[in-house]
Amino acid sequence: MAKPVLAIAEQRNGTLRKATYEVVSEGRRLADQLGGELFVILLGAGVTGLSAELAHYGANKVLVGDNEIFKNYSAEGYTKTIVATVKKVDPEIILVPASSFGKDLAPRLAAHLDVGLATDCVKLKLENGRLHALRPMYANKILAEHELLASPQIASLRPNNFPVVQPDASKTAAMEPITVPISAGDLKAVVKEFVSGEGGKIELTEANVIVSGGRGIKDSANYKILEELAEVLGAAVGASRSVVDAGWRPHSDQVGQTGKTVSPNLYIACGISGAIQHLAGMSSSKCIVAINKDPDAPIFQRADYGIVGDLFEVVPKLTEELKKIIEK
Repeated sequence: MAKPVLAIAEQRNGTLRKATYEVVSEGRRLADQLGGELFVILLGAGVTGLSAELAHYGANKVLVGDNEIFKNYSAEGYTKTIVATVKKVDPEIILVPASSFGKDLAPRLAAHLDVGLATDCVKLKLENGRLHALRPMYANKILAEHELLASPQIASLRPNNFPVVQPDASKTAAMEPITVPISAGDLKAVVKEFVSGEGGKIELTEANVIVSGGRGIKDSANYKILEELAEVLGAAVGASRSVVDAGWRPHSDQVGQTGKTVSPNLYIACGISGAIQHLAGMSSSKCIVAINKDPDAPIFQRADYGIVGDLFEVVPKLTEELKKIIEK
């Protein structure tokens, strides 16, 4: 029988992150092609009950490290535990979310296992049993295809790029506890807590819809009109680097090469010219709508729909019309 595919789950406060469903779904697809099983590693505190949910998305076996020491992510603790489990399971492929969690974890796994790593992948395929990964490079100017030769083959998946399978509540998975010894002495640093900037705020990397503003917004107070549109759409609010540099929005809202990489279903760019740095962070969005009074703004070259006009006139009207549609 073929070696299993292994997916690394990410959870926060006992809830699976959206990227986990994508990684598990893609793992299921690859496991089916290889004729093997899908295993999932889940670390956390009080997370054993999540095994059933992972089974609904295609996991055959869930390897659970349920320990208070895993309540918050720690580089040493997670790496030691996962590497030891990987050596025991001997998977053919390991998939990790390319979230902040996975961007820290995946290189550590690759280094400890002495294998290569394809990061921030937007598409995976198998050729003769080897994993081929498609990933953007040079600020999304090109897509490079990498063939992974060493085993296990490790890839991190860009969030919001891989389809999630329809969950099947009838599916079950074996649950096996991870018994790797781990103690506080193994950790060089401990994360005490995660502090959110605003209660109830939708995180950019988790959002299906994002409304972003650029220098054309003119002042931080004017962000209110974007926030009103975002509220109607249930969207997150983002910003370009120039807005963050001006102090109008916090860095946590920045989309771009030095900010966050996002791939929502809908990205509405308001008053954003479309600098390379910004495009690198959002060009993989499913649908891009640009609102800018400059008809020659570079953002229109990447946009699926463009509105040439003053955002202070267009956005309120758009918000008003969307409210009417949603209320029907």
